[in-house]
Amino acid sequence: MSALLEVEDLTVEYPGGVRAVDGVSLTLAAGGALVLLGESGSGKTTVARTLLGLPGRGALVTGAVRLEGTDLGALGERELSAIRGRRIGYVPQDPTASLDPLRRIGPQLAEVLRRHRVAEGRRAARAAVPKLLATAGIPDPERVARAYPHELSGGLRQRAAIALAVCCGPGLLIADEPTTALDALVRGRILDLFATLRADCGIAVLLVTHDLAAARRVGGTVAVMRAGRVVEHGPAERVLADPDHAFTAALVAAEPGARR
Repeated sequence: MSALLEVEDLTVEYPGGVRAVDGVSLTLAAGGALVLLGESGSGKTTVARTLLGLPGRGALVTGAVRLEGTDLGALGERELSAIRGRRIGYVPQDPTASLDPLRRIGPQLAEVLRRHRVAEGRRAARAAVPKLLATAGIPDPERVARAYPHELSGGLRQRAAIALAVCCGPGLLIADEPTTALDALVRGRILDLFATLRADCGIAVLLVTHDLAAARRVGGTVAVMRAGRVVEHGPAERVLADPDHAFTAALVAAEPGARR
């Protein structure tokens, strides 16, 4: 598989000399999966938001981020805004961060389709909505399209947010702790949805998580982060079963249910 995303020596520093990301290099193949695994404050979310061109106010970013050969660091905000949603989809931890609480789900999806010119005209955009919701694993897409976010369960809201993130057919989906607020059953279904999107739509998934069980379920490649650096990197089954780095080994040993 060809490289979709290339991150080379990425460093993100904030005023006062706070270095949140320190020399991170990563690659993600088209249709692949990459898990950024680490504790709170490890820098994994900063990496994800920097890939989106949203590192935060006052951030000094060095290094390179390339998406299918496009140097994202060389682009202005207008160009990055066009890439967000069209070539990179984003699923936040809280779906209410991407869903407008005052609008029905269907019109929100239709607006994104029209904004990125994926659908020409209101009628075509509205007609595309049910299929997109079904792609996100929503069993009654017509009903959900007519619903407001607060009328949906947490799992359905997150699926609607995923539908919003992938509706324009991005090559890359970034999901930042997308299952934290969900119960175990719904969490598993959302993670399995990412595998379906990879298999059926060819979308590469970058998952940000502190949850080793989520990392195992998504699989692919795991990059373990600590204090802004990647301390271990490799296939999920190897890293999470037989880690090389002491920090990764401590994370695995502290996992609930791990053998002592």
